[in-house]
Amino acid sequence: MAVKIKLKRLGKIRSPHYRIVVADSRTRRDGRAIEEIGLYHPVQNPSRIEVDAERAQYWLGVGAQPTEPVLAILKLTGDWQKFKGLPAPAPLLVAEPKAARPLFDALGGEDASKGEAITQKKKAEKKDEASAESASTEA
Repeated sequence: MAVKIKLKRLGKIRSPHYRIVVADSRTRRDGRAIEEIGLYHPVQNPSRIEVDAERAQYWLGVGAQPTEPVLAILKLTGDWQKFKGLPAPAPLLVAEPKAARPLFDALGGEDASKGEAITQKKKAEKKDEASAESASTEA
């Protein structure tokens, strides 16, 4: 029996979250699992990754083969490097909260002409030209 470490999809249509499970390779994607060893929530910012390192090391040692997405997750957490005897990767970085956008007033400073249009109105110019033309034709 070939054992795989793979992702089991849960959640709604556009908000997926996964469980990292150990299952027989012949079972379907969301089918019965032998054991759940972690979580992966890609929609959250930053992505939530939790892996039970002891159980992952056990299953890798017994011969369970991780799928490509699980292998990438195990490399991020450092469990794959620990299994292979490689140096550990840098710790996962937590995204810093974004600073609020500064207000428009704070950027522009104080301006006396707040709320007024900068360009001249074109209709007023046309009326002045039309009145001047009518006055010249009358004379």
